[in-house]
Amino acid sequence: MKILVTGGSGFIGSNLVRLLIEEKGASVINLDKLTYAGNSESLADLEGNPNYTFEQMDLASPAAVGEKVGKCKGENGQKSLSDLFQRHQPDAVMHLAAESHVDRSIDGPGEFIQTNIVGTFNLLQASLAYWRSLPAGGTSSVSSAAESSDLNTFIPSHASNAGSSSHQPTQKSFRFLHVSTDEVYGSLTPDAPGFSETHAYDPHSPYSASKAASDHLARAWADTYGLPVLVTNCSNNYGPYQFPEKLIPVVILKCLRGEPIPVYGKGENIRDWLYVKDHAEALYAVLSKGRVGETYNIGGNNERTNLELVRTLCQLMDDAVRQNVDGKHEGVCPEGTTARGALGAAKEQLTQGDPISDIPPSHASKAGPPPSDLNTFKPSHPLGYERLITFVTDRPGHDLRYAIDSSKIRDELGWQPKEDCASGLRKTVKWYLDNREWTDRILSGDYKLDRLGNS
Repeated sequence: MKILVTGGSGFIGSNLVRLLIEEKGASVINLDKLTYAGNSESLADLEGNPNYTFEQMDLASPAAVGEKVGKCKGENGQKSLSDLFQRHQPDAVMHLAAESHVDRSIDGPGEFIQTNIVGTFNLLQASLAYWRSLPAGGTSSVSSAAESSDLNTFIPSHASNAGSSSHQPTQKSFRFLHVSTDEVYGSLTPDAPGFSETHAYDPHSPYSASKAASDHLARAWADTYGLPVLVTNCSNNYGPYQFPEKLIPVVILKCLRGEPIPVYGKGENIRDWLYVKDHAEALYAVLSKGRVGETYNIGGNNERTNLELVRTLCQLMDDAVRQNVDGKHEGVCPEGTTARGALGAAKEQLTQGDPISDIPPSHASKAGPPPSDLNTFKPSHPLGYERLITFVTDRPGHDLRYAIDSSKIRDELGWQPKEDCASGLRKTVKWYLDNREWTDRILSGDYKLDRLGNS
C-alpha cells in the first residue's frame, strides 16, 4: 500500500508515518511544508528507508487550481501536486496538514484560512483529477471476513508489495481520508453526552472554523464528484514529538525550567485526551476498513479538567525528579546532587512498572556536550511542582468542554484506545526527558514558551 500523507512531519503526522512504515508495511510519501511545527528531525530515523519519501510543499501556494497548484521544490525544479500524484501513484491520501493551535489562530487567522481551507481545496482538486485518471477496476484480495461485512473495505491487491513497479491503484480502491478535530462541534455543558458524528457544527475559534470549512469541503467533494472520502474528528492528542506550544509539553518544560506554569482562567475547561499512537491506529483502521462517505469520531475516553491534568503532570515530575541517584532522598535534590543525576533517576523512575517499548526513538546524541537541561534544570520545590501553577487570563472564546462518543468506530471497526491517562502520560513525560535536545533546538528559535492568543 502506498499512502500520501500530508503534514507527515508534524506531531500526529510523524507518529502516523512511523506506524505505517514500521508496523503496517506501507510505503509513505510525506508531503509537508515544514512550518514551525513541521520538524524533519521527527522522522530522521527513517531517512534512507526505501519505503519513505519526503516532498516539501505548501498546499496553499499558489492559491489556484490546475497544474500550478501546490508548487514544491525538487531535483528537477518546480513540481505540482498533479506531478506528484502521477509520479508516486498513491493508493490513498491521508490529509493531516493543518495549522492547529487555537492561540495562534487568534493572533493570526489568515494563515489558518490559507492552510486549512485553501490548502484542502487544492488537495481535493488534485486528488479528484488523479482519481478520475485511474482505471475503474476493483480489488481481488478482500478477505471473506471483509466481504461478509457491510464495509467498503480498502485492501489493494498489491498491499503486501508496496514498492512493486507493477503497482496500480484503481478508482474502487482509492481513498481520501480527511483528518479533523472535535473542536468543530463547539462546546459542551459538563453533563452533556459526548459529541457523536451527527452533532451539529458550532465552531468558536478561527482554528475550529477553518477546520469546519475544510470538513465541509471534503464531504462536498464526496457528494458532488464521487471522490471516496472518509472524515475523522479526534479529541486532544498528546505524546512524543508534540510541538511545545501545547499544554502537556509546556507543563513538562516549565517544570524542568522551574518557571511558572500558566493555567487559563480557573483551569475548569475539560478535554478528552487521546494518546497519539492510539490516534494513528484509529486512522489506519478507518482508512483500511471504514465505509466511504462516513465520519468517525476518535476519542481517548480520558476526560480531565485542565487543572487536573496539570496537577497530574506535576505529580509525575515530582515522583520522578525528586528521586536521588541512590533512591534515598524524598525531597528536593540535596547539595551535590547534579541535574544529570536527577534526570537519570527521573527516567528510571518513569520506566518502572510500565511497559514503554513502543515509545518512539530518542534523539539524544551519543557524543558531544550534554543538552541544555543539564545546565538549566531546577529541582522540585519541597511543596512540589504544583507550586509553579499560575492562573492567567482566560483565552478569548474558550470552549468549556469537549468530549467524544467513540462508539461508532469501536462497534464498526473494532478500534478502542490502548492507553489511559496514567500510562500515556508516563510515556510522554519520559519521552520529553529523553529528548531534551529535540525541544532545545525548537526553543533556540523564535518560540520561547511564551503565551500566545492575547489578541
